[in-house]
Amino acid sequence: MYTEVRKPQQISGKVSYFAKMSPEEKVCKYCGVSYLILHEFKAMEEKVKAMEKEMKFYQGSIEREKRLQEKLQSLSQDFEQCKIDNESKTERIQDASMKLKSYQDEFQRVQKELSQLQQELKIKQKQSQIFSQRLMEYKYFWTKTLALLTFTKSELNSIKNEVYDHFKNWTSLKREVFLQIKSISETALTEIKMLNKSLTVSQRNNVCLEEEMKNLKLLSDAAVLRSQQIQTSKQQEVNLQTRCHDLQKEVLDLQCQVEALGLKLQKAVTEMDNYKEKLKNKSNEADEYQRELRKLKFESIISDSRHTRLLKEKEDSLMTCQQIYKTLQEELTAKERQEDDLKRRINLAENELEITRTLLNQTKEEVVTLKSERELMLISHQKSVEQLQETLRQKLLNDDNWREKIEAEITKERAQHLVEFQEQALLFKEEAKLELNIEKEKHQEIIQKYKKEQEELQMKISDLIEGATKDLRFKLTALEEKLRKSHVQYTEESALKEKEIENLKSLVVEFESRLKKEIDSNGSVSEDLRKEMKKKSDELERVMLAQTQLIEQFNQSQKEIPYFCAILLMPFKSTSFVILSSILVVFIG
Repeated sequence: MYTEVRKPQQISGKVSYFAKMSPEEKVCKYCGVSYLILHEFKAMEEKVKAMEKEMKFYQGSIEREKRLQEKLQSLSQDFEQCKIDNESKTERIQDASMKLKSYQDEFQRVQKELSQLQQELKIKQKQSQIFSQRLMEYKYFWTKTLALLTFTKSELNSIKNEVYDHFKNWTSLKREVFLQIKSISETALTEIKMLNKSLTVSQRNNVCLEEEMKNLKLLSDAAVLRSQQIQTSKQQEVNLQTRCHDLQKEVLDLQCQVEALGLKLQKAVTEMDNYKEKLKNKSNEADEYQRELRKLKFESIISDSRHTRLLKEKEDSLMTCQQIYKTLQEELTAKERQEDDLKRRINLAENELEITRTLLNQTKEEVVTLKSERELMLISHQKSVEQLQETLRQKLLNDDNWREKIEAEITKERAQHLVEFQEQALLFKEEAKLELNIEKEKHQEIIQKYKKEQEELQMKISDLIEGATKDLRFKLTALEEKLRKSHVQYTEESALKEKEIENLKSLVVEFESRLKKEIDSNGSVSEDLRKEMKKKSDELERVMLAQTQLIEQFNQSQKEIPYFCAILLMPFKSTSFVILSSILVVFIG
């Protein structure tokens, strides 16, 4: 590519050799021009052409260097932009990973809350079971009280029948006594009529009390004894009159007692009716509570199934998210590897560019050295040309006839040199163009390869990152929606359950308070009844005969209670109600 440049030592050696030659050998035989001048001209022309070519080449190399530097700057800028984009994308990926971690933490927290709420649900279910057991106990107690009330009703009816029979007997005896007493005194008859009227009124009013009828039995027995005494002592009229007065007083006392007992009976009947109505209402309330408990149990089972389904769905979504996260991590590792490869390639390209820069610097140094050598050569050539010109002038002065010949030869040689010079210039131009094209193609191919690789990698990275971010966003949005829906459903269900539990608690508290109040009222009533029983126990001692009969009837009724309880409890068909009969027997005994 580069033409050889002769050094001044070689030229001085040739000049000394030419000086030793004879003048005939130095000059051309045809034109008379010295060969040294011709050779020097040719050499000078060749050197000038070579130097022009080199200058053109170096000018082109400078432009190439500028272009390459511009390309390097653009590539470095692109590389920096790619680095910045990669850093931003890595930051985005890190942000996305942090968001994923935060969502995973939130999901774990939600799972923990769900587990806690499930435990609370279990605790509340246990509480509901305890309340249901309490309701069963209360129901058992109410059934027990109902059985007792039915038993008391049956006893009261039997006592009513007995009292009615005793009243019939007593009225018949009274009629006989009043017929016998009519002969004694009209006052006694009138009082006895009043007593009959009061007794008929007491028969209508006295419906449900045992103790009052026992007092009446005692009075009837006393009246029978007195009637017998009257029959035996017809002769003692004076004593009978006195006794009649006493009887009148006692009858008045009995009337007062009967009226008081009638009022007490009315009160007891009204209280019994009220208690019956309360028992009916409470039995209805107990049925309603049982229905509500069944509904709550059914709803709790449905909610448990829903929660289990939601938990399974969330676990499946978690597994899918974890798999997606693993795939994304693998893709990120692959992308990091690709980025490392890109960095390596870029480093190699930078190294090659540095090598080209070093080569360019070397070529610049060579150009500087060649320029200095050219200047030296030009100076030496100028000196030699001046010497030759002086010699030529001397020869021309000596030989004027040779001018025309020399000029003709010079023109011919110049024409030949021009032709050769043009041919060599064309050859050099073609070679230089080929070399330039080859170098351009090499550099362009390398640059295009790097550009294509960078573009492909950037496109792949951008596509992968966009796809990953889109997938993550879609999945995150889906997970957020699912979490929101599940959280809303869970909050609604928990609120509903809390409301239901609070309502149940309030109902249970009200029910317990009512039960306590009723138990207290029943206790107060029972205490009042006990007091009355204590008061009337003194009167019952007078009627031991009737009491023995009533005790026998009571024992018979106790024996018949289990049979009646079994008949009453047959529709329920449960062991708890069967056990109740035996407990009632023990309780009544």
